[in-house]
Amino acid sequence: MTTAADRVLTNAEVHTLADPDETYEAVAVRDGEVVRLDSAYEIDFLVGVDTDVVDCGGRTVLPGFVDAHTHMQQLGQYQVHADLSDAGSVDEAVETLASDAADDGDWLLGFGWDESGWDEPRYLTRTDLDRVSDERPVAAVRVDMHTAALNSVALERLRDAMPAEDVRTEDGEPTGVVVEDAVEPVWDAIDPDPAETRELLTAARDYAHRHGVTCVHDMVRQSHAPRVYRELDLADELDLRVRINYWSDHLDAVLDAGLRTNHGSEFVQVGAIKSFTDGSFGGRTAKLSEPYADDPEETGTWVVDPDELRDITAEADDAGLQCTVHAIGDEAVEETLSAFEATEDPGAARHRVEHVELATDEHVERFTESGIVASCQPNFLRWAQDGGLYDQRLGEERRTVSNRYRDLLDAGVHLAFSSDTMPMDPLLGVCHAVSAPSEHQRISVTEALRAYTLGGAYAGFDEGRMGTVEVGKRADFVVLEASPWDVGAEEIRDIDVAMTVVDGEVVHDGR
Repeated sequence: MTTAADRVLTNAEVHTLADPDETYEAVAVRDGEVVRLDSAYEIDFLVGVDTDVVDCGGRTVLPGFVDAHTHMQQLGQYQVHADLSDAGSVDEAVETLASDAADDGDWLLGFGWDESGWDEPRYLTRTDLDRVSDERPVAAVRVDMHTAALNSVALERLRDAMPAEDVRTEDGEPTGVVVEDAVEPVWDAIDPDPAETRELLTAARDYAHRHGVTCVHDMVRQSHAPRVYRELDLADELDLRVRINYWSDHLDAVLDAGLRTNHGSEFVQVGAIKSFTDGSFGGRTAKLSEPYADDPEETGTWVVDPDELRDITAEADDAGLQCTVHAIGDEAVEETLSAFEATEDPGAARHRVEHVELATDEHVERFTESGIVASCQPNFLRWAQDGGLYDQRLGEERRTVSNRYRDLLDAGVHLAFSSDTMPMDPLLGVCHAVSAPSEHQRISVTEALRAYTLGGAYAGFDEGRMGTVEVGKRADFVVLEASPWDVGAEEIRDIDVAMTVVDGEVVHDGR
């Protein structure tokens, strides 16, 4: 006798996103696992008296999205504090911060501003933020999280803890703009306690579900997040697969605790050791082999110098830990690849280069030969348009060969997509990838969706349990109101998420 399914999604267009991508009318789930893909007629034989039958009304079903590089605590802060990502000018950012900042603590906080598209493309300054308050500390963190603007009160409070070289000045006076290591005292000052961390992470989890994300690789540093994730998991309240990538300054603690990559439960696992090389293009701190187009004296900054990076990756690799390293400029990519190539088997360890915004032909070949994963953010292509941030910082020639997803895939590189919380919205990322301005960047709808599903799963050693809709894999799905293959490239970002399913349970229903 055939055992009935717990849940059936039927009257759907179910894409496996395997190779080749196959489509079915229905999928059956039992105990959180896919047990059958077939026609609606055949799946109907698995419907029992207690089976939850979900009529998808012809909607598209895909594997749940994997966001392979995000910052969940910061995503939660976007929900709880002022979200400045839609501000179109300095004045709009200031007005939004003044009206939307949560007024239940010492600090007034805003996140996500991006000056590159403003008519006056300049950073927020302390003069701007003094308009928000001249009595309480105010901080506005830029979208890249490598740059922040502070008002006079915040500067006075934190200045002594900030390295002078990372505090921007004009005529000897601080402008309120701080970058890289000078942002760390800001994070320390606004660090949430465990209760607030729980509030932020649950807000971020709900946001992820609304956008079809069923698994995240969270980059965690000096946070209560690992504790909170495990508490939620033990209470059966997490409903999101979380891979924790620990910052390299936690490496000794990770080793002392005996943690190793892939240790953990069904929902919370140990990921990689995360480090940096350079900064960001927005802050002119990404490390370049040639000067910035808009500042010929500047080639960027080493956040972690190459010798230290080699030591970190060697120690982590020797301990059986995956490594993941932020590298944006071509010099940073060069040093990161070299550090990984010095390890025993970087492909087997699935070491990852995060961002890879500017890579050379030689770098692409070395990714292929080594098996190193390229972990990229297609939403960064927002800056790749004519006249955008890449044009401003790099000039046209380098702009057109930034974010080389087409070249990476053609070379056989393992490509994983994510958001870096800028913003968390996989369909927006897919839209950017399929409508990119340069042939070096532009990929197909299927390729982009795979990078946001199977690519992210591979980057987390998870291709055996997620990333495609196949029998034996976990029942993690996103149900879309329209097919990404049936709308124009620019319309993909506007597709609504109808449902999100994690481990066979509906965690978001927006129908």
